[in-house]
Amino acid sequence: MDLPKRADDKPFKLRLEPGIVYKWCTCGLSQTQPFCDHSHRNVITDMKSLRFSVEKSDDYFLCMCKQSKNAPFCDGSHNKRN
Repeated sequence: MDLPKRADDKPFKLRLEPGIVYKWCTCGLSQTQPFCDHSHRNVITDMKSLRFSVEKSDDYFLCMCKQSKNAPFCDGSHNKRN
């Protein structure tokens, strides 16, 4: 299986709050996208979730194609299909 799996072709917009540590899915297999549910443990992989937090309460766009160079935030990589 090629990982990461593209979870969607557009970013996921949501409000994030400071003081919370979020776990972003890096493999694309999570059923709770864009967050990790540890589905990567069910396949042979060394992938781990990406822990992150934000400094201010705001709306953010999280990457769903799993190709962002600014993970977990969308950088438009979904527009550059491989």
